Amino acid sequence: MKKTSLIVLIVIISALLFSACTMSASTPPPVTPTTNLSEIARQATETAVAKTPKAGETQAPEITEESMTDPTAAVSDAVEPTSTPEPTSAVEDTETTEPEVYEYAVPDSYTLHEGEFIYCIARRFNIHPEDLEVYNGYESGTLLYPGDTLQIPSGSRAWVGDRALQYHPSNYTVIYGDTLYSIACLYGDVDPRAIAAANDLDIDQVLTPGTVLQIP
Repeated sequence: MKKTSLIVLIVIISALLFSACTMSASTPPPVTPTTNLSEIARQATETAVAKTPKAGETQAPEITEESMTDPTAAVSDAVEPTSTPEPTSAVEDTETTEPEVYEYAVPDSYTLHEGEFIYCIARRFNIHPEDLEVYNGYESGTLLYPGDTLQIPSGSRAWVGDRALQYHPSNYTVIYGDTLYSIACLYGDVDPRAIAAANDLDIDQVLTPGTVLQIP
């Protein structure tokens, strides 16, 4: 009888131990997430809206770890400014008109006109005045008149000093009694034919006082 009771007690204890092991090894209840799906969707929408640039705004380049270590990487996404074209000059180069040069051969002889004298002719033809006087048999200071003819020597000495008496090219205003010949003598080395050509005049044309002439 005692033996039977002992066996029953052992069976009961074994059954209790087995039941306890089975309960400890069972699967724990699932953990319910604290954030539902609607909350996640709302947060994602707000994040996307915050990152979208508004109209007229320029999105700043995102600073990454690489850009912090490399200074050039931070501005790689920035728009490079376009170079401004250099303005072209609106002023065009103008050609400088050189004054026309009139050259005439020295004649073998020359007849004096009103307002001309021997030193005037010597300057005009680049001849030393003493040589011109001696060649024509005149003493120094001999007074000559319009219509007198001078023989022009070849191979004589040149005029000493500056042949020009006034600066030219320039303009000259005619006064009473002027002729192209007398005006040429006022400038020294200017030929009256050059003045006539520069002003489209006849060499013996009568000049009107007040007329402005171009002196080449």
